[in-house]
Amino acid sequence: MPSGDVFVLIDEGGRVVEWGRPAEELFEWSAEEAVGRSVTSLTQGISADRPGRWEGLLESDALLVKPLLRGTSVVWQVLTPGDMPAAQDLAILKALFAHSPVAFHVLDDRLRVVRTNTASEGPSDTPAGHLLGRPFTEAWALEDAVAETAVAQGVLDSGCPVLNRLVRGARASGRPGRHIQSVSYFRLEDSRGHVLGLVATAVDVTERESAAGRLALLEQVRSRVGHVPNVGVICQELVDAVVPAFADVAVVEVVNDVVRGEDPPQVPVGQDVPLRRAAFRGGVTPAYPLGEVRPLPPGTPFSFVLSDLQPRLVPIEENSSWPAADPARAEAIRRSGAHSLIVAPLALRGQALGVVSLYRCQDQDPFAEEDVALASTVCAHAALCIENARRYMREWIIASTVQHRLLPQGSPAQTTVEVSQLHLPGPEGGGAWSDAIALPGARTALIVGDVAGEGMLAAVMMGLVRTAIHTLAALDLPPDELLARLSDSAARLAPAYAALPVADPEPTPLAIGCVIAVYDPVELTCTIARAGLAKPVAVLPDGSTVTLSVPPGPLLTGADNAPFPATTIVLPEGTTLAMGTAALADRVLAPSGPLRPLLDGASSRPLSDLRDAIADACPEDHRLGESMLLLARTKALPADRVLTRALPEGPEAAPIARAETRRRLEAWGMDEETAFTTELIVSEFVGNAVRYGAPPLQLRLILDRMLTCEVSDAAPSAPHVKHARTLDETGRGLFIIASLGERWGTRFQADGKTVWAEQPVKPPGAGP
Repeated sequence: MPSGDVFVLIDEGGRVVEWGRPAEELFEWSAEEAVGRSVTSLTQGISADRPGRWEGLLESDALLVKPLLRGTSVVWQVLTPGDMPAAQDLAILKALFAHSPVAFHVLDDRLRVVRTNTASEGPSDTPAGHLLGRPFTEAWALEDAVAETAVAQGVLDSGCPVLNRLVRGARASGRPGRHIQSVSYFRLEDSRGHVLGLVATAVDVTERESAAGRLALLEQVRSRVGHVPNVGVICQELVDAVVPAFADVAVVEVVNDVVRGEDPPQVPVGQDVPLRRAAFRGGVTPAYPLGEVRPLPPGTPFSFVLSDLQPRLVPIEENSSWPAADPARAEAIRRSGAHSLIVAPLALRGQALGVVSLYRCQDQDPFAEEDVALASTVCAHAALCIENARRYMREWIIASTVQHRLLPQGSPAQTTVEVSQLHLPGPEGGGAWSDAIALPGARTALIVGDVAGEGMLAAVMMGLVRTAIHTLAALDLPPDELLARLSDSAARLAPAYAALPVADPEPTPLAIGCVIAVYDPVELTCTIARAGLAKPVAVLPDGSTVTLSVPPGPLLTGADNAPFPATTIVLPEGTTLAMGTAALADRVLAPSGPLRPLLDGASSRPLSDLRDAIADACPEDHRLGESMLLLARTKALPADRVLTRALPEGPEAAPIARAETRRRLEAWGMDEETAFTTELIVSEFVGNAVRYGAPPLQLRLILDRMLTCEVSDAAPSAPHVKHARTLDETGRGLFIIASLGERWGTRFQADGKTVWAEQPVKPPGAGP
């Protein structure tokens, strides 16, 4: 039998409303003759005129009658064999609609439900049979019915199926939360491709999605929280991880002693223990500002949690009594529309670190009991990270205190050099330092150094190295020899440093970087030697910037005896010298450094302004270690403060030197006692030079913070103090000088030596 579009369509009154071409061909009645007649009279007429055809059709059981929804009415469709599924297909469909756990909804071309299976139910468990004729969005009670209608209509129009689309249902009374369904849409077409409607399937995946969400949250917390050993950063990372993925508002309050690195209190926590509001996130105004420190009010879930360390699921209702104990928080909760609260402790080994408050607001689903367990797991991870940060903070405070005490307390006053230092502490403290050490002859030693490593060991080693440098500087050694002596000291310190117990499984071996520059304000020269650190930079008075070509020397490790070549450079008065450790040198001193332009024209700016400009330009995230930058601006010693006189090589040198000294001291206004002592020192130095030295001889007097007497000759031998016997006629001169002067010593040059002595300067008219 041929098949067509519609065989027969009968309305609720039993009248034919459509008579398809297959019916015309079978019964030889036109549509005009059949439409409008009752099906009873029509079948009787067919049986009388053509009984064989109608009875044979009925006996073959080849007709299928099914209801269809048209508007608000139901019509009955009679299908021919060509329009009917095979028996096997019918059995499959019957089994699916009767036993499948997947909800099936057959929708017509207007997206109304025309058939459902037994697994389907409507909102509030409405029986499946009551969904017929209703729009599918109303039958499913969707959260966003407009968006879902658009998706279904797109499938109806295009024929492209949509598979496994996650859809949230609207909140229903009596249910703690909304269901999540995995929905798929398929278009229905007849044998000729005419669109009949849609099949929509739905599977409840609420538990699956909830479990996946919990796992995703835990993974997010573990991957994002705790990588920086800072309590405040960890707390902020925690609230960023849980909002909005798990809660709408999150608050972290930490015991204030914990923030300072001290031991957390035991449980129960006293009511007077202050907590610091360490982190907050949420689209509302917080009850208290970040950083505020206060005790938690008693009688609230927050104080209860700190008493027993048990998390709590707290419904927020109008008749709740606890908000009255904390009016500011109660007002913030009211403004936010929060309706559900989890309060969980930050605790470790029975000690309370703080408390976390998680809120859900407005139309969000309230927290469930399984959410409490999830919050506890999240807070346990955060508590471990906070405890590690607390221990680190304690060690950092100790290391920073030690380092601060070992560093110079303020820049020493120098008359011929203006000094300013920029010190950027590292995350764990370290061994960077700078120094300006006054040397004889109004000279100044400028030093920048860095001990590799971080923490307490680096700070202590820095103190030892700095002490060694001060001791060696007192010997008035040139920079290259000072570094060589310091390298010998490092060789003795390295074994002891390696034997110290450290927590790091791969401790940093002893390595010291250092650059030393000695500035002479009389000669206007600077002698520089470096071990490992970057080349210094000089900003000349005209504003031009020059990288000083100082040959490199190795790091001071105690394992290398390589030389440390020194370079002497002429520096005009008003030159700004910049020396720094690696972290700042790469940015400020390197020719391609991003902060190098800040040095251009630096000689016309106050050093403090230049230092502050560099500090402001340094991003926080670059501080991977200790950073130190020393800025020094040179000054010349006035010519009238210096006497330089060449001396003859014979015995007449001493009287000439004494006379020149007396005249200059009178011009400087020195008192008689100072003049007598200075003449005695000059006479002894010149006598030794004549007797034991070699020409040429030179006398130099320098008036600065101290009065310095210098006598130079070409002999390489150095005088030394002797304790003369009672009968000896000589050998007491240097012993007397050592008693009269503040200090004395010998400085060697390539062409001889200089013996010097310093005396404190008394203002004219000052008493003894």
